[in-house]
Amino acid sequence: MNPRLPSGRVAVSTATTGTVLIAAAAFWLSFTALTDLARRSGIDAGQAWAWPLIVDGLIVVATVAVVALDGHRAAWYPWLLLIAGTLVSVVANALHATVAADADVPPLLAGCVAAVPPLVLLASTHLTVVLVRSHRARTTDAEGQEARLAPAGVTDPVDEDSAVLPEVFATAAPVLTAPQVPSLEGEDRRLVAARMRDEGESNKAIARALRVAPSTVGRWFAKELNAGASAPAEHEEPKEQDS
Repeated sequence: MNPRLPSGRVAVSTATTGTVLIAAAAFWLSFTALTDLARRSGIDAGQAWAWPLIVDGLIVVATVAVVALDGHRAAWYPWLLLIAGTLVSVVANALHATVAADADVPPLLAGCVAAVPPLVLLASTHLTVVLVRSHRARTTDAEGQEARLAPAGVTDPVDEDSAVLPEVFATAAPVLTAPQVPSLEGEDRRLVAARMRDEGESNKAIARALRVAPSTVGRWFAKELNAGASAPAEHEEPKEQDS
């Protein structure tokens, strides 16, 4: 497992939580300002709250669409909506600050302060979507890398007398402690295997030395045991027939 994945997950979760909180605070400031501006502009007080949802909601939806359609030809449309929604929100917040600010506060200063929430809302929303998408991509890449690095199983050879293991066993053979033997065939390999078995070598060590599958060595000895069990005893006396 990738050791960087847990720490990356914590970092992404922390950053995502922080950006969501910042986006919520920025949305609330912009929401109250735009609601008051809509009420001052003649919209009924019971419906004024819908106007900031339309403007700032467009920023959130367009930001998600821009990230989702990244690289596609149709991405120009959510970009257009994002730019338009941001401009409307920034201008509306600045106008509200100019109207509602105290007389001793310069209009330019009030407008600049009021323009911060919609811009922060745009930036934090975009950052949240990018973090989530990046984390999913990293998780998918890590799982794919683990699947690619998983050891493949070694299947038994079809011909137990002539087939050999893949090259990885052949290249690893020189560093093994089992005695090395020349290339043998047929009964010679079985005799060598029997001698190594008598010397206390395991089936795996014999298989590595002879460059065959461990299951092949096991079948050799199984055949010998079956042959020995089926052969009649040398000193077995014939049974006397009943008279």
